[in-house]
Amino acid sequence: MAYWLIKTEPGSWSWSDQLEAGDTGTYWDGVRNYQASNNMKAMKLGDQCFFYHSVKEKSIVGIVEVIKEYYPDHTDASGRFGMVDVKAVQSFPAPVSLSEIKANEALQDLALIRQSRLSVVPIDGAAWTLICSMGGL
Repeated sequence: MAYWLIKTEPGSWSWSDQLEAGDTGTYWDGVRNYQASNNMKAMKLGDQCFFYHSVKEKSIVGIVEVIKEYYPDHTDASGRFGMVDVKAVQSFPAPVSLSEIKANEALQDLALIRQSRLSVVPIDGAAWTLICSMGGL
C-alpha cells in the first residue's frame, strides 16, 4: 500500500462532504497539474490518503481510501486529465496543521512542504505514521 496527501478547498469539497458521501465515496476531480495527475495515476486500490483542507485551515483532517483507480475526468474538456474515487476511512481526532508539520524536523522532506502548490503528493510510511500519531490516531 502507498500513502498520499490530497488537498481540497473546504468551500468546494470539505471533510463533512466526504463523510456524507458514505461508503460509495466520490470522485476526486479537477486536478490540472501534470505532476499531481501522475501521482494520481500511480494510486492503487486500497492506497490511503490524508485529506487536507487548504486555503485558511491548512490542516489534515481525515483519511480516505482509493476505491477506483485513475480514469478520465469528466470535467476536463481537453481529455488530458483523470481522477480517482475515494471514500472516507477515519476522521482525525485532532487536525494536524501545516505549521505543526513544518515545525517537525522529521517531516522537512515532505513534498507538502517542498512543493506546496501540488494538490496530490506522496507520503512515505514513516511520515504517515508520525502524522497519524500527531493527529491522535
